[in-house]
Amino acid sequence: MKKIAFFKKIWVMLLFLGGSFFSFSQSTDFMSHVQFGGEIGAQFGSNFTEVTLAPSAIYNFNQYVSAGVGLRGGYLKEKNYYDAWIYGGSLLALFNPIREIQLSVELEQLRYNFSYDAPISYDDNFWNTGLYLGAGYNSGNVVIGIRYNVLFDSDKFNSEPWFPFIRVYF
Repeated sequence: MKKIAFFKKIWVMLLFLGGSFFSFSQSTDFMSHVQFGGEIGAQFGSNFTEVTLAPSAIYNFNQYVSAGVGLRGGYLKEKNYYDAWIYGGSLLALFNPIREIQLSVELEQLRYNFSYDAPISYDDNFWNTGLYLGAGYNSGNVVIGIRYNVLFDSDKFNSEPWFPFIRVYF
């Protein structure tokens, strides 16, 4: 039931943000500068599953500078070890010094809810802040690149601070 309530909250927030954009656009040309997009991802492997939904919206101030907000929700499971729900939001700034290059700064605040099964069962719930510096190749509406979490804590996560990304905006 907690999982269903979580997704209902995400949809309510998305509807609120979308309604706010559309109501503001009635009096200005605000919406002509807004792009929607984000990330949808899934990984499946031997005893491993990861599903991510991360919608976002950016406002293009000009051809060089954009800023926006995003939401992120995800589910991770490693069979007989753990499962986790991850959710939160982010602020994003983009800079395009030339059309083909996009630099980014993203501040992300995520809540992690882990349930471990082995070797003993316990729960671990915490907030984590990430500050990502990124660079990518811009081919129009699609940017492919890599970002680095300068606040990465190797004591909390058994992974790397480097993350490849694909951004799509319409």
